[in-house]
Amino acid sequence: MGESLKGMKRTHYCGDIREADIGQTVTVMGWVNKRRDMSHLFFIVVRDRTGIVQVVVDEQRDAERYALAKAIRGEYVVAATGVVIPRTPENVNPDMPTGGIEIEVQELRVLSEAEVPPFQVASEDVALDMRLKYRYIDLRRPEMQKIFQVRHKTAQSVRRYLSEEGFLELETPMLINSSPEGARDYLVPSRMHPGQFYALPQSPQQMKQVLMFSGFDKYFQIARCFRDEDLRADRQPEFTQIDIEMSFVEENDVLAMAEGLMARVFKDVLNVEIPKEFPRMTYHEAMERFGSDKPDTRFGMELCDISDLVRGCDFQVFSSALENGGSVRGINAAGCSAMPRKQIDAFVELARTHKAKGLAWIVLAEDGSVRSTLQKFFSEEQLKEICQKFGGKPGDLIFLCADTNAIVFEALGAVRLAAAKWKKIIPEGYEFLWVTHFPLLEYSPEDERYFAAHHPFTSPLEEDLHLLEADPAATRARAYDLVLNGVELGGGSIRIHQKAMQDRMFAALGFTPESAEEGFGYFLEALKYGVPPHGGIALGFDRVIMLMTDAESLREVILFPKVKDASCPMTHAPNTVAPAQLEETGIMLLPKNSDE
Repeated sequence: MGESLKGMKRTHYCGDIREADIGQTVTVMGWVNKRRDMSHLFFIVVRDRTGIVQVVVDEQRDAERYALAKAIRGEYVVAATGVVIPRTPENVNPDMPTGGIEIEVQELRVLSEAEVPPFQVASEDVALDMRLKYRYIDLRRPEMQKIFQVRHKTAQSVRRYLSEEGFLELETPMLINSSPEGARDYLVPSRMHPGQFYALPQSPQQMKQVLMFSGFDKYFQIARCFRDEDLRADRQPEFTQIDIEMSFVEENDVLAMAEGLMARVFKDVLNVEIPKEFPRMTYHEAMERFGSDKPDTRFGMELCDISDLVRGCDFQVFSSALENGGSVRGINAAGCSAMPRKQIDAFVELARTHKAKGLAWIVLAEDGSVRSTLQKFFSEEQLKEICQKFGGKPGDLIFLCADTNAIVFEALGAVRLAAAKWKKIIPEGYEFLWVTHFPLLEYSPEDERYFAAHHPFTSPLEEDLHLLEADPAATRARAYDLVLNGVELGGGSIRIHQKAMQDRMFAALGFTPESAEEGFGYFLEALKYGVPPHGGIALGFDRVIMLMTDAESLREVILFPKVKDASCPMTHAPNTVAPAQLEETGIMLLPKNSDE
């Protein structure tokens, strides 16, 4: 049985005690991290969120307290009061911030006992499902504690900066109407309106625009958002974004604000100076050079178009791609000629997972000879001419892909990143980039209509307005994404602020006036009553933390994340509910695979 505190009060966190505290009486509280029995001395390392400190119990001073200490096990919760003393020189631990001192215990209490945990807090090799099932133990690990301290500091920095810039922190509703555009909504049944549903917000997009309609010219919110979509390393069904909207602005105003915000956050939290202005690149340039709309620009290995060089060749894969309006492009994996064939084959398979039919490759050996999958179709001189186009030299490896531009870009973009990681040429540091002028619309052959590439409230570029009906696919948006080290941190746009333009946009998306009214009626009504030009951005808060802490995935930076099937191993959500609850909301569950 554990004791109560009974007036005992913590005076210091474990990791904060230093040599300057020698001679002071202190009280620390936390978990037992480690224990050692050294004859008549018993050592306990106590851990809290700031770090660890060693306390020592002397049998010769207090045999009863010594017996209590020996009964303590790992992860017991304890409180210890004692005098800070210096360690003997031979026992100083230079790798431990508190390694020069220890606490000579005068009072020791066990506040809570613990069973043997399913894994040790200090263990590094623990399966993910085990970590998430016992997340409360996983979160005790020092590296996890540090991540969430960074998260807290980042949120505070964001709030300070935006408040100083005149923004108001405002809260938008969590129960909203379902929208016909975007990802799948999470639906919430209404007890008071049986058969009707709220939706959880995928983003506060419409709400924050309505705030601009309402005269709040500078808004921000660290907003919770929900999307019922497939998970991956940088995606979760519930996530947090730094949501920002501004009135009477153009693109440069929003971008400058976001640059200032990132500079403040990285300085406040990491003490890292980043440039005050970030380079910019159009969507078209990013795809042509890097095969990605979120390129990692910290290394080269850029795409090269050799369509003209191989046009009319006998290799059918190349010739058919060109005849169908596609292209032949490649990358030079410089210095990778010694890459094992097994690894090359893995890259070929990687390209196939991105819809390519495969990859051709050319090895420029150190002795000047050439090996290639294309040797049946091209002479050695022709292969060398292709390599020259890439600036190839002995020791290089050229990968080639032929297909539609979209498939070529996606496949080579993935291979480029994988090859750079294999070669270990990606430098450390933070490299920000703005990608601008995205396509406004994307055509879906399955649905036989256009969808908004960003969202349906994004304004087209003024110089492209004439294309909205004549050539929708060529229309560019006043949209921008912020990219850091090849990860999209977030995006935004200048919004449509005139009803006539919003009507044109909905028409381009295939909405009739009636269907637009049904899906967005209140929003279209609000546009009639005087709306300022406005724009904004939403930055993925979790992604920012992931990059700042070098975490491998979003799961590391969200306290209680979901796994691949969007379930929670700890709480077992989602779960079934009582029939009475379903009845109240007018919901009837059909048997699985029912045709009724």
